[in-house]
Amino acid sequence: MKVLVTGSFGFTGRFVCEELINNEHSICRLSSDLTDSKASSDEIDSIKPDAVIHLAAVAFVGFDNANSFYEVNLVGTRNLLLALSNSSKNLKSVLIVSSANVYGNHSGGALNEEVNPNPVNDYAVSKLAMEKMANLWIKKLPIVIVRPFNYTGLGQDISFLIPKIVAHFQAKKTTIELGNLDVWREFGDVRTVSIIYRKLLELGPTGELFNICTGQPYSLREVVALCQKITGHSITVKVNPEFIRDNEIKVLKGDNSRLKGRLYDWPQHELEETLSWMLNTTKSD
Repeated sequence: MKVLVTGSFGFTGRFVCEELINNEHSICRLSSDLTDSKASSDEIDSIKPDAVIHLAAVAFVGFDNANSFYEVNLVGTRNLLLALSNSSKNLKSVLIVSSANVYGNHSGGALNEEVNPNPVNDYAVSKLAMEKMANLWIKKLPIVIVRPFNYTGLGQDISFLIPKIVAHFQAKKTTIELGNLDVWREFGDVRTVSIIYRKLLELGPTGELFNICTGQPYSLREVVALCQKITGHSITVKVNPEFIRDNEIKVLKGDNSRLKGRLYDWPQHELEETLSWMLNTTKSD
């Protein structure tokens, strides 16, 4: 298929594009900004893709311009869907990437897709609003929505937690300042996520919603301990109160039963393997 990948030059986009090309799909990239409705509509009309993976977003929860979450994640996505409905009549699949952050703070085990969302920050609110808006286009477009839980990998921006920790170990720093250590997160692998996106795009289960998750959360203490095990380097962790966000989500653990019911199986990477990949690869590699 000819696949339009928005956000193709971002962290996830690079891996998704590689995964698509390796499986005999061709990719198209947008040069226009999705917040520019006219420019993006004209470009999409000229591309006429067979399928779309929509990755373009403001994705860093701590980003200090809340308006950007809504301008890019909500309005930009609406511009994309409007352009696709006007120009691409034979679309096979449109994969819209939301976020597990929409669940907010829930207790009681792994979260499945039936759990009522309860977003606690602007990023999560913008993503939930995006989902609701996208559902308005279900009768016109073959939309599939995914909610990825946290994942990481080589090349992720250092503003994110795992790359920050990895960079400190690579530089053999003696201390690191982190926020709340008593939070639990999944840390999947971007390579696994890319495979799942490609498989869902090929399958095209229109109108469905899927968690993309491992079901295995780790505390930040465990992440640091794994890095120490891999490198043999010890580091002292200091808690900086300025890094602790209001409305911090304490535990975010997903249930991927629905995804398994569709894809059955896919290659996975344990967190220690992902961290080893990141820790043992230099920038020149």
